Amino acid sequence: IWDKVVKHFEKHVDQDKIDEVWLDYDGQPLKWHYPIGVLFDMHANCTILPWNITVHFRNFPDHELLRCSCIDVVESHFISSIKEADALKHRGQIVNMMHKKDHKQLWVGLQNHKFDQFWSVNKRLMQSANEGEPFRYLPFRLYHRETVIQRLYKPLGEDGIRRTLLDLLQFLQLNDDDDDDNSRLYNSIISQGINLPLDTPLQWLSEHLSYPDNFLHIICVS
Repeated sequence: IWDKVVKHFEKHVDQDKIDEVWLDYDGQPLKWHYPIGVLFDMHANCTILPWNITVHFRNFPDHELLRCSCIDVVESHFISSIKEADALKHRGQIVNMMHKKDHKQLWVGLQNHKFDQFWSVNKRLMQSANEGEPFRYLPFRLYHRETVIQRLYKPLGEDGIRRTLLDLLQFLQLNDDDDDDNSRLYNSIISQGINLPLDTPLQWLSEHLSYPDNFLHIICVS
C-alpha cells in the first residue's frame, strides 16, 4: 500500500523528497513501527471508516518519528519482534528451528495479505511448547498515555491459576490516586478494536488477539 501511495503522489512532489514520506492523523504523526490497528485504536477508535490520514513529503518530524529508509528496515523490525516474542514464550526454541525461508514466508505472506501463507508458519509460534502448557512469559506492549510499557509477566501464577487482564493491570500499577480516573482506565482497555473484559485470561488473549508480530498490543484509552 505504501508504494502505491507514493506512486500516486510522486508526480506532484520533488523526487528528492520521496524518502521523507510520513503520515499523520489530526495533526498527530503516525509511527511506522506500530501496527496499523494499534495506531487506529490509539488515535481514532471512535472514527467512522474509512480512516482519513494525511500524506506528507516534507518537514519530517525527527523529534517524533524514526526515519525509515526502505522496506527492508520494516522487514527487519518485524522479524526482530517475532524473535523477541518467541524468546519470551518459548525461550527462542521455535524460531531457532526455523530456516531463513520460513522468516521470508512470514514477511511475504504479511506483505501480500496472504493469510494461509503467513499462518502456515506463524501457527508454530503461537502454540505452546507442550499441549496445554502456558507461555513462559506474555509478549505484550501496553500503551498508557505517552508511555509504552513492557515487563516480564507470566500468564500463569505461582499458585497454578491463570492470570487475567486485571491481574496484569494491577501488577503494572497504572492506577492514579483518583478513584474516578481508575474507573475510566479499567473500562477503556482495547486491543484489536475490542473492549476487553478484565476477567479474560492472558494466555487466551495472547493466543487469539496477538498481532502478526506475535505481541499482544493493549491500549488504555482515556
